Amino acid sequence: MQDTEQKEPRSGFARLRTALWLVLGVATMVSLAVIYDRGHPAGDPANDYAHTFGGPFTLTAPDGSLVTEKTLAGKPYAIFFGFTRCPDVCPTSLARMARLRKQLGADGMKFNIVFVSVDPGHDKPADLGNYVALFGTPILGLTGTDAQLEQIKKGYGVYSAKVPQPGGDYTIDHTAAIYLMTARGEFSGTIDHQESDATALAKLKRLIA
Repeated sequence: MQDTEQKEPRSGFARLRTALWLVLGVATMVSLAVIYDRGHPAGDPANDYAHTFGGPFTLTAPDGSLVTEKTLAGKPYAIFFGFTRCPDVCPTSLARMARLRKQLGADGMKFNIVFVSVDPGHDKPADLGNYVALFGTPILGLTGTDAQLEQIKKGYGVYSAKVPQPGGDYTIDHTAAIYLMTARGEFSGTIDHQESDATALAKLKRLIA
């Protein structure tokens, strides 16, 4: 009986000690995680989603040349996905980017504007060149094969889908956000078509700062 009474309190102490060690272990892991996080600033691939957003791609410019993410490296850019027959969002967004660039004055050319067509069946490279020329500012129009477009859409998290229309034609539903990328090819933010020009302009100033 005496032995049983002595073992019970020891067992309770052992369980308490084990629990304390577990708590200490968890606290240590959290502390190390915090230290690790502080040691990897924004832009580090080990700790920054912005570094992996976008990713590699290969598309075709209006002059037939191939454009990749490396082609765009070294200068910030705003990239937008749509199609030339888009009745509203696409021309409105591109006209707005042209306007915002003009408002930036001499700084307006410190970033590129890139328009990617998700309608390769209709928008050929030359068609894109004619389309972007309508907005009165340098805009790089790009398109590619279905596979190439799927790759870049996946990298940017872009949605697009054909919507059949009467008579056999179609329109396209697509993501309307404009993605802002740094000179290092890292995600900086978005410009939404519902945002004010003042908000959009502030984002562009931060992008080129």
